[in-house]
Amino acid sequence: MATILTLLALLSKFVGVVFLFAAALGVTRFKDTLQRMHAATKAGTVGAIFVMLGVVLQLQRTDATVVGLAAIAFLLITIPVAGHLLARATYISGGSISGLAGDDALKGVLPREERPLEERIFAQLASQAEEEREVEGRRRRRG
Repeated sequence: MATILTLLALLSKFVGVVFLFAAALGVTRFKDTLQRMHAATKAGTVGAIFVMLGVVLQLQRTDATVVGLAAIAFLLITIPVAGHLLARATYISGGSISGLAGDDALKGVLPREERPLEERIFAQLASQAEEEREVEGRRRRRG
């Protein structure tokens, strides 16, 4: 029985590591924020759950089982909610949705900035720098 549990633990950890690798690959390869978030939340969650199941099967103790199952429940409850909120914030702030295959299903449903946050910040910084140069120029002319 112990050998079977050990093999299941190893198999579960291996599957978890494969999912975590896929999540990391998706985060580095996908184009826009929403696609990267999809890879990180879906594959990352499944990978972490399989790794925790492997640890629970390997340790075979009650306290480890309770903590492991509580951690899995916590992941299942929190990561989808966090991913949804981050995706919503990305959409509203004007983040790139160039990776979407179809039309924008949220157009008219949620407000959306026309330009991404990075462009707005750079434009604001450029405007502030221009104002500072004008103020400095006026100071020099006054003497």
